[in-house]
Amino acid sequence: MSTFSGLNTAASGLAAARRGMDVVGQNIANQKTEGYTRQRVETSSIAAVAQTGRFSMGALPGHGVSIDGVARLGDALLDARVRDTLGTSGYWSARALAATTAEAALGEPTDKGLANRLTSFWAGWQELANTPDSGAAAASVLESAKELAAHVAGGYRTVAAQWTAARESAARAVDQVNAAAEQIAVLNSEIRDALAAGRSVNELMDRRTVLAEDVARLTGGTGTLESDGTLTLRLGGNALVSGGDARRLALTGPTAIEAGQRVGVIWESAPDLPVSVDGGELGGTLSVLAPAADGGMLAQLASTYDRVATALAESLNAQHRAGVTASGQPGGDFFTLPATGSAALGLRVAVTSADQLALAAPGAGAKDASNADLISQIGRRATSPDALWTDQVTRFGVSTAADVQRAKVSESAAAGAIGAQQSVAAVDGDEETISLLTYQTAYQAAARVLTAVDEALDVLINRTGVVGR
Repeated sequence: MSTFSGLNTAASGLAAARRGMDVVGQNIANQKTEGYTRQRVETSSIAAVAQTGRFSMGALPGHGVSIDGVARLGDALLDARVRDTLGTSGYWSARALAATTAEAALGEPTDKGLANRLTSFWAGWQELANTPDSGAAAASVLESAKELAAHVAGGYRTVAAQWTAARESAARAVDQVNAAAEQIAVLNSEIRDALAAGRSVNELMDRRTVLAEDVARLTGGTGTLESDGTLTLRLGGNALVSGGDARRLALTGPTAIEAGQRVGVIWESAPDLPVSVDGGELGGTLSVLAPAADGGMLAQLASTYDRVATALAESLNAQHRAGVTASGQPGGDFFTLPATGSAALGLRVAVTSADQLALAAPGAGAKDASNADLISQIGRRATSPDALWTDQVTRFGVSTAADVQRAKVSESAAAGAIGAQQSVAAVDGDEETISLLTYQTAYQAAARVLTAVDEALDVLINRTGVVGR
């Protein structure tokens, strides 16, 4: 190696150390940046130039260091695992949130719940049976009946409002997926072009990874890295993003719970082709919005309110018609139900005054209250509205507990996957400080080599042959 080649070797060491300090500075600057993946300079030694012939000088040292690139220290397998766990976590979290919200609105088992209102209603009939000539007791029964009908209707409206809010949430999720897919497609094109030109794509890949995780959390979509550096995202086996192209989703189905139809997702470019979204927050929300026959929790709850209203009206009307009023007139319907639409919303009290109450059995006398006593016992029947409601609340509570438990487990799995990902990709301040000192020392050493070679050349050029003059 000539003396002048030592300058090139030292200069390459200076350049590599400087580039290393630049990359460490980038890492430290982005230590708190969401989605940032730490980077490292990749280098390799430059081999010595082979020499042959009569004047070869034997083994020679290399010619310095080559900067091969800046590596992104991410792991594709860990990124894929994060996307998978986020999809599962999003699904169960959406279901758990909907279930706990609905459970809180039920108010069971408290004095604000429907079960307590039914118990109070039957207790009012029992009190009226004990004091049939009490105007206050009769007025209390009528007022309690109106409050009960209003409570059933209010419960149905609460469920319907939650259903509408969930559908709006699904529509927003579809919009977010479409926006993220378009951005990923743009990034795919930029990454592909940058790789072909030999430029660094680390920051572009970080942005794409964050967007892909958002899509996975929303839909449970899966991703595959292609040989050209692009990321393909799929929903139900069909490509949502492929290369620089992105397909748009659209939400279809009714806008109100009364329709009883399924809310679904389709490809905007192919309306006849449904999209299978069985993961992520969107998948969880769609399962909540499903019709009662398909296991939709909100539709089942609304249907229960209708069945309770129907059972309440039919059972009480049948017993009320079996009795007679104080004037001996046959009892009529106590409640009325709508001919069409929701029974819970249309439940009304048909009796408007105390003299229309059929408290007595036919032929038992004006002071008899045996029919009122039988009405008060309706709540104890196996097919009573009370039993129907209790069964629904019990099953709903068990289902809610299961959804909450699954949400906790899936969130724990997602947190573990993210922790494993960050253990590889996250910036460690202490490690970067050590790297910075290492590169600084290497820079100083390379500068010292440069100085030593320069001094040697100075002696060779300016002092050779002047001894003794």
